[in-house]
Amino acid sequence: MTNSLDGERRLPRVAELAVTSMALVIVAGIYLAAYLPRQGPLLLPTALVAVSAALLLANAFILLRLRDFAWGRFFLVAGWAWLAYLLIAGMLEFVFLIDQTRGALLTLMTVILLIFSLDVPILLGFSVARYQGTANSQPV
Repeated sequence: MTNSLDGERRLPRVAELAVTSMALVIVAGIYLAAYLPRQGPLLLPTALVAVSAALLLANAFILLRLRDFAWGRFFLVAGWAWLAYLLIAGMLEFVFLIDQTRGALLTLMTVILLIFSLDVPILLGFSVARYQGTANSQPV
């Protein structure tokens, strides 16, 4: 995180990584849904989910390295968003179970829901906190 000449803070591309990760799991979910009610091939969606999970982990690592950041605001926004998305993911998981989704398909869909329910709060929390001032900086 460096300062540019115009005074604007340079932050890592957390939002872009979160959106890319979300896009990959959305594509994987749509691909799987296209084959319902039968199970389609799992190789492509599994690869997409693996890349998405890697991006999510990289994003978490990048976020943890930020020092001069409005962490209080980030956790406030991300925490409430995470609670909301956990409720949504829980309802969707219940639908999968009621529809008798089993085995590898259920596992993959659960991982998709988990990644999505983490990406959105990270995106929202970062998008708000990046514009908040901290003790060592001015808001941008």
